[in-house]
Amino acid sequence: MASANDMKAANKTYDSFIANLKWSVPLIAVITAIVVILIAD
Repeated sequence: MASANDMKAANKTYDSFIANLKWSVPLIAVITAIVVILIAD
């Protein structure tokens, strides 16, 4: 089993990953939509 300190570090890493994912996925979707619109014209 992981020690308590390892779990704290893992949870902190996971939380920051999820926070970044919440911003990066919509941003990538918007960029992709703009590129698709530009290519379609």
